[in-house]
Amino acid sequence: MMENRKISGFPEGFLWGASTSAFQVEGAYAEDGKGLSVADTASLKHSDVYADTKVAADFYHHYREDIVLMAELGLKSYRFSINWTRIYPNGDDEQPNEAGLRFYDKVLDELEKYGIEPIVTLYHFDMPQHLVDAYGGWADRRCIRDFVKYARTCFERYGNRVRYWLTINEQNLMVRKDKLLDIREEDPQKKEQIRHQMNHHMFLAGAEVIKLCHRMCPGAKIGPTFAYLPSYPATCKPEDVLAAMDSDNLYNYYLTDIHVYGKYPQYYRNYLEEHGWFPQFADGDEEILAGAKPDFLGFNYYLTYAAEYCPEDVENADYLSILNLVVPGHFRYVKNPYLKATEYGWQIDPVGFRKSLMELYQRYQLPVMITENGMGTHDVLSEDGKIHDDYRINYLKSHIEEMRKAVCDGVEVLSYNVWAFLDLVSSSDGFSKRYGLVYIDRTEHDLKQLARIPKDSFYFYQKVIAQGSADGL
Repeated sequence: MMENRKISGFPEGFLWGASTSAFQVEGAYAEDGKGLSVADTASLKHSDVYADTKVAADFYHHYREDIVLMAELGLKSYRFSINWTRIYPNGDDEQPNEAGLRFYDKVLDELEKYGIEPIVTLYHFDMPQHLVDAYGGWADRRCIRDFVKYARTCFERYGNRVRYWLTINEQNLMVRKDKLLDIREEDPQKKEQIRHQMNHHMFLAGAEVIKLCHRMCPGAKIGPTFAYLPSYPATCKPEDVLAAMDSDNLYNYYLTDIHVYGKYPQYYRNYLEEHGWFPQFADGDEEILAGAKPDFLGFNYYLTYAAEYCPEDVENADYLSILNLVVPGHFRYVKNPYLKATEYGWQIDPVGFRKSLMELYQRYQLPVMITENGMGTHDVLSEDGKIHDDYRINYLKSHIEEMRKAVCDGVEVLSYNVWAFLDLVSSSDGFSKRYGLVYIDRTEHDLKQLARIPKDSFYFYQKVIAQGSADGL
């Protein structure tokens, strides 16, 4: 392993940041004209068990004090999302919702006041529910039109204030979650055909929005951000080495290959065609995909997997599981005995973070942006009224150190954004699974006072930002 310890810091202008998403922190889910989103609908189905999106961390009413905390932390960037249903409550409204536009004006005002760079995600799981009810959401090409209209409104309103835009968050993960797309089909084959047609329409929408941003905001940079879920071979058997390659191709690189090279790679076409899942193309789709190239690639990194060859005759196929994928004829995930895992089963791999940075940069020769990296745990408020999260500090320190090594080896990293700035509503675990640098004092159903309490990891990251590295901390 190459070790480069001569350079201890990061480039001048490096953006040390933190992330959130709109539906997970804002609350105010039906205020000031906001419409219902798919994320709201999915959350409300489990309101009896977990916290939902109605209040969340109530960033909508606490954004000023939260941004003051960001300034105290020393953030150089804040990656957040605009909620599609605040701007177009139904998704196909004739005119945008001015109250929603004003809210993000105010957020940008506060960030500008403290010199914090906004990194804005256009779509983070919160499609207008009305579009699903009206025509099936991403299953219909009309969704491309409506998403582009929404993006145009954002560029018109905020284009002179935002230098970094992200199109669609974790498309490769979202397409594997029925609740995030509101897929209702029961027939397994038809469901997969719908899923991959949705994916195709998202590719087209992302390409159209990248081209639109380049025309409307020539000084800005734009790219997708995806869930990077890399695999190691479970053993050095050649079949397992190929299995890990298949895993990376079919659940990671197919997406970035399409974004960067503007066409479906042959290995992915073959995979979809052998299952009868290849999407329908309309005239001009190839030109749309080929006509847009991102300025950078954003990615979210949390864990790695081990993959072994899976025989074709295995019956328990699972194409959607996040931790236990089983794809007959290609691969299945097994436990990596060399890694520890969180209480939620996510294996912790800082060296894999460095490997991911290097492989992604070498494959595409585009700048990269870490849009999420963090640790979800069941944090407990101590008797002294604080959160002593040494485990999160160790996680962040080890990942930042491996990122530094990747930078020393030549990887061009624009920004590192911890997930998350605040505790927020997890898409599957409510407030029981906490990621924040700042603790939100509430339970699943008791809002208390929604007090903001910086954790020990907050003060650790504050030191990292101040000195420009995690060395010696």
